Amino acid sequence: MSEPWEYTLHIPNDPRAVAICRHTLRIVLIAHGVAHLVPVAELLGTELVTNAVQHTKGPAALRICWDVGTATLRIGVWDTDPNPPAPAPADALAEEGRGLALVRSCSDKWGWHLLTYNGKHVWCELGDAA
Repeated sequence: MSEPWEYTLHIPNDPRAVAICRHTLRIVLIAHGVAHLVPVAELLGTELVTNAVQHTKGPAALRICWDVGTATLRIGVWDTDPNPPAPAPADALAEEGRGLALVRSCSDKWGWHLLTYNGKHVWCELGDAA
């Protein structure tokens, strides 16, 4: 890929938005020729969007972008809650609370930052070799 790209999908606080984001992410990655990133990217994007929908009351947005210079996919989710994400202790048998642990273990990098205007942005990165 010779050109960078970026997409943002604004979503309501609705559990159905998680599937919509997952499908959108898949379509964008396939269209841009990085289909090999789809399985991990879907997992990471789904976890980030799920956290925003479950733990906040306001709208959210999924942002995906490709950095040509580093051949890196960045997946980020904005939400209206300014509180930092809190990874739960790893419990292999837990049915909930493992999302950020998955993001941490399956991405090359992850982090978050507080936004001055409203909420926070939680992100992760995948290199092209993922």
